[in-house]
Amino acid sequence: MATYAVGDIQGCYDPLRRLLDKLKFNPEHDRLWVAGDMVNRGPDSLATLRYLKSLESSCIAVLGNHDLHLLAAACGIRKLKSKDTLADLLDAPDADELIQWLRYRPMLHHDAQRNITMVHAGIPPIWTVEQAIEEAQHLEQALRSEDYIKWLRKIFKSSKPCPWSDELKLKKKLRLTASYLTQMRFCNAQGMLDLESKGSTPQEGYAPWFTFPQSPCYREHIIFGHWAALEGISGHDNIHAIDTGCVWGKSLTAINVDSFERTEVFN
Repeated sequence: MATYAVGDIQGCYDPLRRLLDKLKFNPEHDRLWVAGDMVNRGPDSLATLRYLKSLESSCIAVLGNHDLHLLAAACGIRKLKSKDTLADLLDAPDADELIQWLRYRPMLHHDAQRNITMVHAGIPPIWTVEQAIEEAQHLEQALRSEDYIKWLRKIFKSSKPCPWSDELKLKKKLRLTASYLTQMRFCNAQGMLDLESKGSTPQEGYAPWFTFPQSPCYREHIIFGHWAALEGISGHDNIHAIDTGCVWGKSLTAINVDSFERTEVFN
C-alpha cells in the first residue's frame, strides 16, 4: 500500500491518469492525496472531478482557490472568466452531485501518524499547525452548512488586507483563512498577505510563507501546491512544493508521502 500526493491537476485529466498508471496506482490498496485546484484552466475538469469522486475513501482532496471559485460560480456568486474551463462541468447532468461532493472536501489534511500536513497554498507563520487545523475546520463547517451560499459570498467579498487577529469577527476570520490556505504565496512576519506578487519577487518586507524560522510549521512536513513558479523547489527539506505547472504545459508531479520520492509526467 502506497500513498501519493499529487499537485494541481486543474482539469488535466489525461496527465493525471498517465501519472497514476506510471505509479501503478490501485485504489483498492493505495491512497491518493490531492493538493487542491482539481479543476479549471485545463481541458477536462468534468472528467477529473468525476474520477476523483469515484475513488471514494481512496482519495483525500483539499480545496484550492479554483475549487472555491467553482463553488461560487455554481451558486451565482461569481461569473466565469474568459480563461475558465468550467462551463461543461456546470452544465453536466451530475453537476449538483459533483458540487455537493466538492463542498464536503477538507480545507487541510493532517496525518498525525506521519506528521505531514497537506494544504493548497500554505500555513501562515503566525499559526501553529494545530491552529491551522482548527481554523480550517471552521471554514469547512461554513461551507457544509445550510447557509453555505451566505458564507461563500462573505469569503469572496473584497476587503482591504488585514493581519490575523483572534479578535476579528467570524466573517473576516473565514475570509482570511480562505486566503491563507488557498491563495497565499508571500506574507510578512505578522501574517499580512501580499496577494499581488505571483512570481519570485514579493513587495518589500514580504517573503515566501515558509521562510519564517519562528513559525512552528517551519519544523513540520508540509505538502502544498498553488505556486507553479517554484517549479517544485522550496529550498527546504520539509516543505514539499508539488505544483509543477501541468496546466501551463509543464509536468504533473506526485510525491510518495512516506519516501518523498517524486514521479512526474509531462503534459
